[in-house]
Amino acid sequence: MPKIFEYFGIILFFYSNEHEPIHVHAKKGEFESKAEFEIIEGQIEKITISSVFGKRPLKNNDLKHFQEFLDKFGLKIVEKWVDYFIYHKRVEFEKINSKLK
Repeated sequence: MPKIFEYFGIILFFYSNEHEPIHVHAKKGEFESKAEFEIIEGQIEKITISSVFGKRPLKNNDLKHFQEFLDKFGLKIVEKWVDYFIYHKRVEFEKINSKLK
């Protein structure tokens, strides 16, 4: 389970046995949501946040922070997904300590 980012205590990660479509999980405490990326001609066209079966979804500020993070770092998440699952490369963990603007 590679962790790829942390932002406001929210851990973004992939499960090691992931599948398409490209997506990322976000967890804080007992809450977890995921975001799926719709990519057309190499560009992110849409990001859809949904709940994870058997988990309570992120709420309120955590959900808002997750969305803000996806808006700013979506392409980097997709790059890390491709590196890990397609090229079998190690992906680096990054902790973001400042509020995104």
